[in-house]
Amino acid sequence: MLYIIVIVGVIILDRIVKTAVAGSMNVGDSIAVLGDFFHITYVQNTGAAFSMLQNHPTILIILPAVVIGIGIIVICAGTKKYKPVFLWALALMCGGGLGNLTDRITYGYVVDMFDFGWFPVFNVADICVCTGCGLLMIYLIVYENKNATRK
Repeated sequence: MLYIIVIVGVIILDRIVKTAVAGSMNVGDSIAVLGDFFHITYVQNTGAAFSMLQNHPTILIILPAVVIGIGIIVICAGTKKYKPVFLWALALMCGGGLGNLTDRITYGYVVDMFDFGWFPVFNVADICVCTGCGLLMIYLIVYENKNATRK
């Protein structure tokens, strides 16, 4: 149940931030937060990471939906089978994925806002997906590597 709460929490936080930005800014508007280092910039991203696959909206809906569905099934079925770090990784990735998938289905684009200037603009959901991927890598390196060397 904890991991489902994490998924829902990520979706809610992501939605709050996206709604605040979209409701108070026009597309392309930018607010300096830390001088030239960090801005809040309202971007509507019709592609995937780094704006890839912009002309393939069906792929950007179906593929993530399938992967998220599998992730949620694994979380619900595997709370005793898997290490918590693995389940946290899946929960963060599923929550972030659902946050962005909701945008794609509802608007046809994903609302992004965190802008460091030298890196593509991103959002809360993206942070959660990337953090989840990082935790998954740690899990694979630490736990799965131990299991592989024991065999």
